[in-house]
Order: sequence, then structure tokens, then C-alpha cells
Amino acid sequence: MKITILVLLVWNLLVFSLYGIDKLLAKGKKRRISEATLLVTALCMGAAGGLFGMVIWNHKTAKLKFRLTVPLCFFLNFALLWLVAVQLWM
Repeated sequence: MKITILVLLVWNLLVFSLYGIDKLLAKGKKRRISEATLLVTALCMGAAGGLFGMVIWNHKTAKLKFRLTVPLCFFLNFALLWLVAVQLWM
């Protein structure tokens, strides 16, 4: 259980970092991380990092696709974790 929590924390830190790196690349007008990559990493249990990245870096907050999709991914991630936890405790 502890290793799972550690892996999720590291993954979300990585996703958070991706949002920050993409923001820096955008400011420098350099080649960017694709929107698909940012969204897929959020969907794959990285939505908390994505949400924090959007808020802290103020990145992708103007895009409706991100304002809707990343919070939805967060709730899906939370629901999946809750279902897994319930199954482990039964």
C-alpha cells in the first residue's frame, strides 16, 4: 500500500512538472508538450498533479477543454482509487 501511494505521489509530481515545463516552453516560444500528452497523463492517475499545475502555473486555464477534462479526470481517478481501496478492505 505504501509503495502505491509513493508511486502516485511521484507520478503526480511528474505531471505537475510537465504543466510547468510546458508553460516555460510557451513563454520561450519553443516546441511544446502536446495537449494530448498533458490530458492523457492527467487521465492516467495524474489529475491531481494536472489540477495543481493548472492552478500554480496558471497554465491551460483559459482552454475550456482543460477546465472541463482535468477536473473530470480528477473525479475519475478518485473514484477508481476509492473502488480499489474498498475491494482491498473487503
